[in-house]
Amino acid sequence: MQSCIATAQRVVVKVGSSLVTNDGRGLDLKALSRWAAEIAALAQQGKQVVLVSSGAIAEGVARLGWPKRPSAVHELQAAAAVGQMGLVEAYERCFKAHNLKTAQILLTHEDLADRTRYLNARTTLLTLLGLGVIPIINENDTVATAEIKVGDNDTLGALVTNLIDADALVILTDQRGLYDSDPRKNPAAKFISEYQAGQPELEAMAGGAGSSVGTGGMYTKIIAAKRAARSGASTVIASGREEAVLTRLAKGEAIGTQLTAGTTRIAARKQWLADHLQVRGTLSLDAGAVLALGDKRSLLPIGVAAVEGEFLRGEMVRCLGPDGREVARGLVNYDAADARRIVRLPTGQIEAVLGFVDEPELIHRDNLVLL
Repeated sequence: MQSCIATAQRVVVKVGSSLVTNDGRGLDLKALSRWAAEIAALAQQGKQVVLVSSGAIAEGVARLGWPKRPSAVHELQAAAAVGQMGLVEAYERCFKAHNLKTAQILLTHEDLADRTRYLNARTTLLTLLGLGVIPIINENDTVATAEIKVGDNDTLGALVTNLIDADALVILTDQRGLYDSDPRKNPAAKFISEYQAGQPELEAMAGGAGSSVGTGGMYTKIIAAKRAARSGASTVIASGREEAVLTRLAKGEAIGTQLTAGTTRIAARKQWLADHLQVRGTLSLDAGAVLALGDKRSLLPIGVAAVEGEFLRGEMVRCLGPDGREVARGLVNYDAADARRIVRLPTGQIEAVLGFVDEPELIHRDNLVLL
């Protein structure tokens, strides 16, 4: 197996907290210098690289002299604000040693959920890459709240991969890669060198968070690979402790677990619908409705068995099949209260029940993406 990084021209590299900090106590400057040197080597090969880096909060905690990472949101946000200064300053110095310019991009889920801001972020990143600049991306923890947070940098890396149409995503962690069970609990766990991203059994294999520093366990990396695959990008999950891991991957060496993208690629707007909008509710469908969606038809009220959550017209909802698995997501044409009143009804009865008809479909096929 040859690494997908060998042929990739545009790569997103995500490094976790454990690889850029001294066990959560401030930045590891030697580690940052190493990542800058390896990314510089990729740039010399003509590859465009975007770096998604953790470490701001850990650096802020160290700069503020706190004995441990706080749990209060306002203190975490304060630590992020202080730590971003050190993180960006350190990266700028490290990349400058290789004659490379850097740019800081801070994002939240809200930035990517707004279509205009999404496109603006895309244009900015592509312009920076065209100028030979290395964008360094992190979540904007200083202002992010639970409602607008991406949540972890594995997910952020995947969303950026979709955003810029990258060829590959590299998730560097403190573990070798993916096993079929937790190797910390099962000595007989088998290592997985290659698999297709998005397969349901992968999620069953993934364990919880394994690091006391970061928030992303192997499960988030599996989901990130699934998201990246929607835009045709393969993902490599590898240990950042491996010597020259990025340059060796670029030479084609098989390191870690490679989760390959399938041949089906979702259109750009469908990717945005699938991954960049936060889900506000759930529709439970019958088997007939699931088949209709598979035939690229719209979702009608008659095929919906139940409505959960509170949402407004135009917000994102997930669609579950009779087995409870998510089959689609889409922008709903009715709010939750009205949707509950018209489920199981034919389209012709909507006006009689509600007194009006916004749309004959609960979700139009143009605003719906199959998963």
